[in-house]
Amino acid sequence: MSRRVVRQSKFRHVFGQAAKADQAYEDIRVSKVTWDSAFCAVNPKFLAIIVEAGGGGAFIVLPLAKTGRVDKNYPLVTGHTGPVLDIDWCPHNDNVIASASDDTTVMVWQIPDYTPVRNITEPVITLEGHSKRVGILSWHPTARNVLLSAGGDNVIIIWNVGTGEALLSLDDIHPDVIHSVCWNSNGSLLATTCKDKTLRIIDPRKNQVVAVSAWAAHEGMRPMRAVFTRLGHIFTTGFTRMSQRELGLWDPNNFEEPVALQEMDTSNGVLLPFYDPDSSIVYLCGKGDSSIRYFEITDEPPFVHYLNTFSSKEPQRGMGFMPKRGLDVSKCEIARFYKLHERKCEPIVMTVPRKSDLFQDDLYPDTPGPEPALEADEWLSGQDAEPVLISLKEGYVPPKHRELRVTKRNILDVRPPAGPRRSQSASEAPLSQQHTLETLLEEIKALRERVQAQEERITALENMLCELVDGTD
Repeated sequence: MSRRVVRQSKFRHVFGQAAKADQAYEDIRVSKVTWDSAFCAVNPKFLAIIVEAGGGGAFIVLPLAKTGRVDKNYPLVTGHTGPVLDIDWCPHNDNVIASASDDTTVMVWQIPDYTPVRNITEPVITLEGHSKRVGILSWHPTARNVLLSAGGDNVIIIWNVGTGEALLSLDDIHPDVIHSVCWNSNGSLLATTCKDKTLRIIDPRKNQVVAVSAWAAHEGMRPMRAVFTRLGHIFTTGFTRMSQRELGLWDPNNFEEPVALQEMDTSNGVLLPFYDPDSSIVYLCGKGDSSIRYFEITDEPPFVHYLNTFSSKEPQRGMGFMPKRGLDVSKCEIARFYKLHERKCEPIVMTVPRKSDLFQDDLYPDTPGPEPALEADEWLSGQDAEPVLISLKEGYVPPKHRELRVTKRNILDVRPPAGPRRSQSASEAPLSQQHTLETLLEEIKALRERVQAQEERITALENMLCELVDGTD
């Protein structure tokens, strides 16, 4: 008998664990919109979730530390006149988030570090250019303020959020509804999937398709998803003609045959792939499933290696995926998900078991940080740059709050600078600090007035009570 050789991999024993009950976010009315997006976005500072809202669309933004039951009157981000379909945090500014809606608009929001006292209703900028609902958003991985949106009009628009202008419009490429769009690591190419079952690799700056699958990547009619891998392949999820879920791995230089093709199971839930290029692990979260499957992608057959499955009791309505710089490296945490239930959000931690307490260099190579490598006009002119990497050895510390500035109309500039520039003083602090301080001072003033009014009311009631007592005597 030949002994079976077990494949060596440091990720063979990765295991998932749901957070304790007090680490979850309770009493959140998750959106019931029938749309195949994640409904959740997370970064090292905030958790954003699309929620039910009357008379329009809204999402809630919570500081990561604000676990437990969420007040039913907690301020929302509202401004869209139709349901919000997708949200995405800016990778270069943890206080900026974009939202796409059924009302055909994209809005970009500045989220303050302090908890607002009322709903946030004024976006930094509104991007109008689609003629039908917008359901897909994706920030450029290396260029500052570059945002991609795709709508039901089969058009992809790439925006410069800093000026509010459309840089590029890809409107003659897709003959049908676009299911997914993904940038490669340096943002020079796009991988798109479409209702016509075709997988395309697009050079957006040349407005041309550089590679296209000669036949249906997945033959089923249900939506397909695609992501770039570290080795330059395309990983896809879709359905067979018999409605079985399927995953595939493709070489863009040769779309004639898949590198790998595996059938999974029978279910209607679209598989959302979350890919970690540092470990080359892809996590598959099916909408309506109660499990997360994960696979390691290598350059050795069968190329897509099954690792394990995390299972729980309740189905997921959406899923958020934490960037690598938001993980706890001291606990050998290599991924963290935020699973949406009907009324709550539950963190799920993926860990590699290690005995040593030292920093594990092999688990945490340098990873993309928050600093952009290019400006928008540099990328548009044809320049490419790999992400600016940071080390996680000392643990990641989020940068200080930075304002998103719109150069054509300075919406965030509340007031002009006072007088000519002199030596640096408290009055010349950055605008964002001044704005935050002014807001706090206004709130303190309002609270003082309220306390004073209550004291006067209490005094008046005490006097009335004394008069009544004297009258009875």
